[in-house]
Amino acid sequence: MKHTPDFLEQAYDPRDPSPWLALYLDRSTPLDEEVKRAWLADSSSRSRQFVLPFVRPFARTLIVLFQVVKTFTPRRWAFSRQLHRLLAWGMENFIRPEANWLILRHFHLGSQVLAFIARNSGTDTATNPLKPLRIEDVREDMFLVHDLNLYNFVIRLNQNLRESGRSLEHVPAPDLSMIVRPSLELADMPRRRRNFLDLQSSIELFTPIYQLLLTDSDFWRATNSLQLDETIGLYSATILDAREHLILLNNRHPLVPMSTLRAGFRLTLHGLSTEMLHAFLMGKKAAMQVSAS
Repeated sequence: MKHTPDFLEQAYDPRDPSPWLALYLDRSTPLDEEVKRAWLADSSSRSRQFVLPFVRPFARTLIVLFQVVKTFTPRRWAFSRQLHRLLAWGMENFIRPEANWLILRHFHLGSQVLAFIARNSGTDTATNPLKPLRIEDVREDMFLVHDLNLYNFVIRLNQNLRESGRSLEHVPAPDLSMIVRPSLELADMPRRRRNFLDLQSSIELFTPIYQLLLTDSDFWRATNSLQLDETIGLYSATILDAREHLILLNNRHPLVPMSTLRAGFRLTLHGLSTEMLHAFLMGKKAAMQVSAS
């Protein structure tokens, strides 16, 4: 499987312009260049064009059916270890290298963003960073822990702020030392012929499996953690005094839980907004280093 996306190899034709090339060249929103190339290579794949339209309604039907099944099963029905082994197996054997790379990056980026907020909050709020270096690392309940980390962070941060009588404030010179490029390389991801499945199709297929093998509480918490994009965005925007970038968020509003049926699509938006926030923080860090030199 080649590394260069088709839209970068094709000649530009003004009478038939590539929408992917237009999105790649556009710089109106913050996004790392390598990430944008990988994201658009995945988005323009044949898998997303021809597999996703069939996978999405099938997966959403399964969500409804599994919900009916779980109505008659014990409340503590949960197979988290088996779930994560299945997810790791699917990632290793069927998912495109760009999608695997973006998934693993997400854990690093989420950990860095929470560390940034904690460090600049004026409180002693602990975080639990996740930094997988290989696909098999996700076998250790990593998806579930990722969701737990987000909720626990919001709870602990706001408990600490309330106890100290403080609130998040603009920090003129924020500490951005934790915002770095993750030590993951796209070239290290599995690149066999069977690794064809795009990111959105993978997420849509994973969602009902996630629902089936976890408790209702775990699944509900996981899908509605996506609503906290707005919350994390507000925290970051307050510290940086950059609320204009909240326009990039699409999973709001956190006080209005949404149906689990659209969890796959919302998870894709969650991943993209995290990448954009991290790219914005990287740009802010670079600008501060230039002004300090």
